[in-house]
Amino acid sequence: MNYSDTLDFLYSSLPMYQRIGKAAYKSDLDTTLSLDRHLGYPHRSFHTIHIAGTNGKGSVSHMLAAILQTAGYRTGLCTSPHYIDFRERIRIDGEMVDEHYVVDFIEDNKDILLELKASFFEMTVAIAFSYFKDKGVDIAVIETGMGGRLDSTNIITPLTSVITNIGYDHTQYLGDTLVKIAGEKAGIIKKGIPVVISQTNPEVREVFAGKAREMNSDIYFADDKFNARHAVTAGETGMQVYNLYRDGILLMKELFTDLAGDFQSLNIPAVFQTLELLGEKLNVYPEVIRSGFRNVKGLTGFKGRWQVMRQSPLVICDSGHNADGIKMSVRQLLGINKKRLHIVLGMVNDKDSDSILSLLPHSANYYFTRADIPRALDPDILRKKALGYSLEGDSYNSVIKAYNAALGSADREDLIFVGGSSFVVADFLRDYDNL
Repeated sequence: MNYSDTLDFLYSSLPMYQRIGKAAYKSDLDTTLSLDRHLGYPHRSFHTIHIAGTNGKGSVSHMLAAILQTAGYRTGLCTSPHYIDFRERIRIDGEMVDEHYVVDFIEDNKDILLELKASFFEMTVAIAFSYFKDKGVDIAVIETGMGGRLDSTNIITPLTSVITNIGYDHTQYLGDTLVKIAGEKAGIIKKGIPVVISQTNPEVREVFAGKAREMNSDIYFADDKFNARHAVTAGETGMQVYNLYRDGILLMKELFTDLAGDFQSLNIPAVFQTLELLGEKLNVYPEVIRSGFRNVKGLTGFKGRWQVMRQSPLVICDSGHNADGIKMSVRQLLGINKKRLHIVLGMVNDKDSDSILSLLPHSANYYFTRADIPRALDPDILRKKALGYSLEGDSYNSVIKAYNAALGSADREDLIFVGGSSFVVADFLRDYDNL
């Protein structure tokens, strides 16, 4: 097998939730546990930090990884989804897993993978844990996929667990209320292991507190103690600047980060609470934190979240794909000085499109499209739905065609936003470099 053959096996031979949806979902960890036993329990060979949540878990994962790398730890990072290359999901010190390692892993374990009917995500996690063991990482930041309790990553015993924002997403699997969704995310809380909750939500606070009591785990609500506020000082190009407060007292002045998006102010407290918790186990000093925050993208390969692609016209893509994520993106888009707003929009067919369409501005010009996956919502159907919310535009059968149409209509003072689905952003990033 070569790398292309291996990817075909990963994507096509076995179910992949991101592409086909519900048919790929499993309701237990039996396959993961069997595969882990077959591989010799690789996750026991390194320390971990486990991160779940609806929004923000990718940003928190990359921030922590960047800081740990800067501190000198050999740092693994397991995240999802990927945008261009499968190997984005598995990194050590920012470098993607080697193609040959992926090929060899599948070849060496193909029989057991077929026997167990392992899913795409189960195989991905197995590759990641084996790679981290074989390459001798000190610590790995592990992001869950969709949920928590039944997630394939949930076999680890981390130094700490982190749960970010809780919102409505994947409701057909995780539940149709915030309490049910929080209950699934709370499944990563382990016995005696501290847990950090990024954002306090009165509706679900007791879900986490109750699970922590049950597991005899200390619980920390990060935003009770830490607060990240945009600094008055203007940042460098592409940088955001925050002042960080602890218990109302300025802890760190003018903290620069290359991660854009106003929503990062909600993620930074979780990072600091986690670092404070692990202070006795990890040597992470203020200058290390500053350096790590300043170069998250460069250190970890972070992409797809409020990513600025060009100026004049300003082009931004963002992979937020649920109501909470879209709401924050719209708020920031409306606050940017521009002549006209153009939105390239696509969704998947099992999402609550109405909850998202109802949040979008009527004044924008729309370019409805679809990502190149089976789950993509037909752009003509999306356009008709959008008309019910007074959102008008044409439909296009590929993301890059929709973007080119927007670019052709835009003036230098305009803003083009590409989003609605991580798969739309993936297609856009894949094809943008070839323009």
